[in-house]
Amino acid sequence: MDVVNAEQSPSELTHLRRDGTAQMVDVSAKAETTREATATATVRTTREVLGLLGSGGLSKGDALAVARVAGIMAAKKTPELIPLCHPLPLSKVTVDFELAADSVAILATVKTRGVTGVEMEALTAASVAALSVYDMIKAVDKHAVLTDIKVLAKSGGKSGDWTL
Repeated sequence: MDVVNAEQSPSELTHLRRDGTAQMVDVSAKAETTREATATATVRTTREVLGLLGSGGLSKGDALAVARVAGIMAAKKTPELIPLCHPLPLSKVTVDFELAADSVAILATVKTRGVTGVEMEALTAASVAALSVYDMIKAVDKHAVLTDIKVLAKSGGKSGDWTL
């Protein structure tokens, strides 16, 4: 059997080798720095549901408290959900909510001191918190929509700080 040297060149996508197969990026030579990322997700719903969320009046209980814990747990489980993510020692995870006229904005911030960023952890936290909100409100709003999942900001590492 012929062995193909499938190592990547710097100009290629980092998670793909030359032969197109997936690889976990080697981060062993990267400098350890403090890294932080904030991501958001939005759940669009009705005014009635937003009132129930704000007052804790949902029959399933405090949806935002449940979603906060779900988001924090999800950040810690990111490498189990996203195959090529590195396991990271997270030092901080926050999940916060902003109620608007027709939506709930979820803001997840994740921090570590390590050799790779925490954008995927922040995105996972925001996404799972949004899914949890949906699960808690679906009995009263079957038409709720999850939208606008994105990274808002990141800091640390070789590429420096970035804000949307």
